[in-house]
Amino acid sequence: MKQFNVQMLQPQGYCGGVLRAIKIAKSCRIQNPDEKITILGNLVHNRYVQLALQYHNIETVDVKNKTRLELLDSISEGIVIFTAHGVSLDVFDKAKQKGLTIVDATCPFVCKTQKIVKEQIDNGFVIFYIGKKHHPEAEAIYEGNDSVYLIEKIEDIPDIQNKKIFVTNQTTMSILDIQKIFDEIKKRYPHSLIHDEICNATRVRQQAILDLKDQPIDVLIVVGDPTSNNTRQLANIGKLAGIPNIIKAQTVEDINLDFIEDRSNIAITSGASTPSYLTNMIYNYLLNQLVKEKIRIENIL
Repeated sequence: MKQFNVQMLQPQGYCGGVLRAIKIAKSCRIQNPDEKITILGNLVHNRYVQLALQYHNIETVDVKNKTRLELLDSISEGIVIFTAHGVSLDVFDKAKQKGLTIVDATCPFVCKTQKIVKEQIDNGFVIFYIGKKHHPEAEAIYEGNDSVYLIEKIEDIPDIQNKKIFVTNQTTMSILDIQKIFDEIKKRYPHSLIHDEICNATRVRQQAILDLKDQPIDVLIVVGDPTSNNTRQLANIGKLAGIPNIIKAQTVEDINLDFIEDRSNIAITSGASTPSYLTNMIYNYLLNQLVKEKIRIENIL
């Protein structure tokens, strides 16, 4: 009889920045029961969090490829909540000019990166920022700032002469991908200063997958929203760790049991913006189905 094994990688659930942002939004509604509250972009990248906020009568304004600055045009009154990803100073200024009440839910780790970038620009450095174009965290750094060069891949590294260069990154990038870019920048610009800003919540999740490299894992299930960068990176790390089958799932409905039941060793991870109940539902669903399969096999003869 075939033996099945399902393991939950740790950690699971919200990271501190996501948990803080959600608490801020809920507290804002409690303290302002009759006020119009609008979140500028998705508070975190998870559809189910957005639905929960909607239940509390907190609206989300988000349009693909529109910047936070552009999204502000559709908010004319009340309270605006800035998301965990942070915003640029231009967004702050525009919100004030519109007379909006600002509630800032930026993740403290993102604030730290923003502060470091500003300090280094003031110190005369140009910034090589490794991140994703149109991602709100990266946008808050590069938007409207001529001193920042966005780098998504090695080919984007600019040719800069006679400038002091400071290198940093979006907090949710792949630890393997950014190291390759760091190495290439250091090779071309030996005197550049490199400051790795991958947040701990991202790093430990990715490392937990890399630690599976020499284990007989057949399937890695990554639970999270497809718009979440930290979730997408977990799937990419799984491929680099040599895991043959990667499943990206938002809910139980994305799990194909016919596919799963042909595999023996299954690991489950989740992004830092994924509610624990979604991951637990998938874990319990698999356990229940695999137990049923075991009973069925035992009773064939």
